Amino acid sequence: MRCLTRLVVTSLLLAAAGRAEPPPNIVFILADDLGYGHLGVYGQRHIRTPHLDQLAAQGLRFTQAYSGAANCGPARASLMTGRHGGHTSMRSNSGGVPLAAGDRTVADVLKAAGYATGAFGKWGLGDAGTAGVPWQRGFDRFFGYLHQKHAHFYYPDYLWENDRKFPLPGNAGGRREQYAHDVILARAEQFIRDHRGGPFFCYLPLTLPHHEFIVPEASLAEYRGRFAEQPLAQWREGYANPREPKATLAAMISHLDRSVGRICDLLRELGLEQNTLVIFTSDNGADDGALTNARFFRANGDLRGYKQQLYEGGIRVPLIARWPARIAAGGVSDLPCHFADVLPTLAELAGAADRIPAGTDGLSLAPLLRGEPVRPPRPGLLYWEKREESGRLLQAIRQGDWKAILTTDGHRTELELYDLARDGREQHDVAAAHPDLAAELRRRLAAEHTEPPPQLEPARPPGLDYR
Repeated sequence: MRCLTRLVVTSLLLAAAGRAEPPPNIVFILADDLGYGHLGVYGQRHIRTPHLDQLAAQGLRFTQAYSGAANCGPARASLMTGRHGGHTSMRSNSGGVPLAAGDRTVADVLKAAGYATGAFGKWGLGDAGTAGVPWQRGFDRFFGYLHQKHAHFYYPDYLWENDRKFPLPGNAGGRREQYAHDVILARAEQFIRDHRGGPFFCYLPLTLPHHEFIVPEASLAEYRGRFAEQPLAQWREGYANPREPKATLAAMISHLDRSVGRICDLLRELGLEQNTLVIFTSDNGADDGALTNARFFRANGDLRGYKQQLYEGGIRVPLIARWPARIAAGGVSDLPCHFADVLPTLAELAGAADRIPAGTDGLSLAPLLRGEPVRPPRPGLLYWEKREESGRLLQAIRQGDWKAILTTDGHRTELELYDLARDGREQHDVAAAHPDLAAELRRRLAAEHTEPPPQLEPARPPGLDYR
């Protein structure tokens, strides 16, 4: 009898040890032009973000997370493909240039692993009529904007539902009755409801707080009259021009915050909260445009630079991860990471590490998200680049706490070197004091850059309007 009991117990233990843990559902929320300092949990004092602050309190907040680029399209290309800016096929920010035919996305990998995949918001990696559209890039369902210019407008005449236009009759003839952000969010919520049996990957590249600057009156009322305002007499033709720009931007960010709260409430309502990984971040640093009041809001905290620049303020982004089943509440990580890490991380969490495409530049952060110890410093390097319209090439690299920025303008180059451990605001260029290190990083910068394939924006399909 004792032998039989031992055999039964042993069999049960072996069965338990061999039972695979179900892969997590994944909700990945990407804000647009949200700066490192725009959230309360990152030091913001003027704008209320209680839901995102709570998300951080319930999960893990990163202090040295980076986008894949200093502007929209290239950042999204890095996020989707797991490659840094020197290796992605799509480095244009036009919105119409598509991913290359051979690119595989994180959605491709997760779909092959059995996930239902949906994208809701601003795509920006291939317009209608190209091979870069999301329903050909691993997503079962897409609802939102394809082209970046279309995504400038919050009251457009239509959105895209996969390959068909979805009309918004409340906005016809210049009316403003259907705020596109809210329409998109409702579709994302329905996707989660439809796939509550899991696993699912819900990608939410939302447009807030990118321009145009407008928000429903119910949200604007929270901030109306709170700030000393300096409205512009004229802005872009055809765009909303807010009379209270500070209040409008603050209201847009709080509207985004409430949207995150809605998603979290839905996960709780459906009993999915414990085994759903929610990740929140932004596509680049805050913009220093005419209506963003970035200095007033200290949108990038104490960091130098803004969107379009490779200083920390242009590429450092907020990053929050919550997964109650695995991530301890209230954690803070100073491990440097960037968008190229997303694909290998999610692939490993989905049990699909063997499906990670060759040539991926990122490292998997799955052990960190599973609550396992991961100790800095991070092995390897982080890399970014940006080709300006003038042809000037900007490159940046971080190796440990050292960061180099190289500017190449014709045959003239200039390298800056910063020690982020002592000079996180990048105020003191120490390249002259460390010539050997500067030379080494210059070589690494040259090695990480490859020329992309020709990037010609295809002709716009007849009758396609971006309003």
